[in-house]
Amino acid sequence: MKLFHIHHIAFSYEDRPVLKDISLELEPGHFYGILGPNGCGKSTFIDLLMGHARPDKGSIRYKNRLLSAWSRRNLAKEIALVPQNFYINFPFTAYETVIMGRYPHLPRFSPPSVQDAQMVDEIMKRTGTDRFRNRYMTEMSGGERQRVVFARALVQETPVLMLDEATSNLDVNHCLTLMDIVKNDVEKKAGTVIAVIQDINLAAAYCDWLILMKEGGIAAFGKTEEVLHEENIRRVFGVDAHVYFEPWAAARKVSLKRKKPQEREEV
Repeated sequence: MKLFHIHHIAFSYEDRPVLKDISLELEPGHFYGILGPNGCGKSTFIDLLMGHARPDKGSIRYKNRLLSAWSRRNLAKEIALVPQNFYINFPFTAYETVIMGRYPHLPRFSPPSVQDAQMVDEIMKRTGTDRFRNRYMTEMSGGERQRVVFARALVQETPVLMLDEATSNLDVNHCLTLMDIVKNDVEKKAGTVIAVIQDINLAAAYCDWLILMKEGGIAAFGKTEEVLHEENIRRVFGVDAHVYFEPWAAARKVSLKRKKPQEREEV
């Protein structure tokens, strides 16, 4: 069974087209990376897959059912999101924020159970957020808040996890730690991750499939080893690159060639 069936979707903000005639079929059990230049529609695409917005044209089916037919509560049991930016103006602690991820699974008006609390404790330990479990979100750094939101999404315990530039505020150590957790869940629990990633080498290390986007459309889609090559990088990003397999990292690597001042284009 296809996880997502995306059929000729298009989307515009007022009179500005953002996504143009996109068709894809995504299967469960993979780590999908979405790469592309700024403004190509990556985050909008995630919004549509989350059901936060509806396509102007075409359709999106999740598990053979129109995405629009899913209730918010049931969809929250299926798909979790780690956004790039998470704003909170209320003084919730890290623990209170993480346990919110259990709410879609709770009976109406019921408090979290002992098992829910145990899951929160386990996830907070895995993500290293237990060290500031009682600190208020408004008193944390951007990276600490990002890790808490990551933990909240993992506690939601959904078969699909969406990451929208979810590691942008993290240092290298915490970025790799969280990506390792996510990759492990894909491999051992047959989970699915769909991630917008700016770092090409990070995508190469963790994603087994890539979706390359340009100007609101799909420029390339396929297995990482088939899609991540010099020609596609030049076509999508407009830069020269050397792609090779790095045995020590056990992953493909991308080296980018610096442009001379006279070669740079206005952006």
